[in-house]
Amino acid sequence: MKIAVYGLGAIGGLLAARLAASGHEVSAVARGATLKAVQERGLRLIDGTNDRRESVHRIHVTDSPESIGPQDVVIVSVKTTALPDIAPRVAPLMGPDTTVFSAMNGVPWWFFYGHRTGQNIRLNTVDPKGAITAAIPPESVVGSVTHLSAATPEPGTVLHVAGNLIMVGEPTGGTATPRAQAIVGALRDARFDIQEVDSIQTEIWYKLWGNMTMNPVSAITGATVDKALDDPYVRAFMSRCMLEAAEVGKRIGIPIDADPEDRHAVTRKLGAFRTSMLQDVEAGRPVELDALVAAVIEIGQQVGVEMPNIESLFGLARLYAQLRGLYPAPWNA
Repeated sequence: MKIAVYGLGAIGGLLAARLAASGHEVSAVARGATLKAVQERGLRLIDGTNDRRESVHRIHVTDSPESIGPQDVVIVSVKTTALPDIAPRVAPLMGPDTTVFSAMNGVPWWFFYGHRTGQNIRLNTVDPKGAITAAIPPESVVGSVTHLSAATPEPGTVLHVAGNLIMVGEPTGGTATPRAQAIVGALRDARFDIQEVDSIQTEIWYKLWGNMTMNPVSAITGATVDKALDDPYVRAFMSRCMLEAAEVGKRIGIPIDADPEDRHAVTRKLGAFRTSMLQDVEAGRPVELDALVAAVIEIGQQVGVEMPNIESLFGLARLYAQLRGLYPAPWNA
């Protein structure tokens, strides 16, 4: 297939390298130092899960989507903070049968498309004034949840740290469509472990259930996840936030059949792990508070759930980020 990856960060770069290695025609849209490095040296992949084996992949990379043209699949793998700016630039990559494969953190703009319980919910936090939906129609999307850990130690280089699982599902349910099966096949060719799921929204919400607390807590404190969980007061606060989010999920038809301590146990297995939001703070990059936390508040407000703990977490994290210039366009809760 002809596949374009929009965003050669850690996850986008890993997908691009592995798909190119499996024989697909891969292009990418990048900018700045990453664009220059890949143009000059190729996309370098270090497999930290396999004796740090290295490979270099020559792909077509550009900062001009117009020069690539329509694709079979467009993988959108950018920070949610960048999506409002890049969404209109995806248009030159779209043909009448192009599929957009969403590989991003948090609640996506298409989350309630095809979801029977929440179809009347609108999310200004992740799709201000519906601009992203207008640029990338939800009906073009196949969704995913990535359980991968990767990093970019330098521009044009991706280090695969851990994990190999990608969950795939249509927003309307399942993976029986030809386009979903084509993506599943391509990812399996690229040696990813693929789980085809009945409800991709359920998987997104469960991953969010842990990330929405641990990410901002780690960003504010500078703590790795093990340190945050070791403090009983911090862990209890995160649990209260998670119980509120579980109630929101119940109201939108996505119940979570787990206890917060069960989710903490999963997180603890990561050890001294630095969350993506902590890494963003340390690198001076905008933080993904809207997709990870504010979206939960906005949904909860529309379904009548009181969320004093989540609101406190969001307010503290927002203020922390604003004072450092990392949350430039705040959502006004």
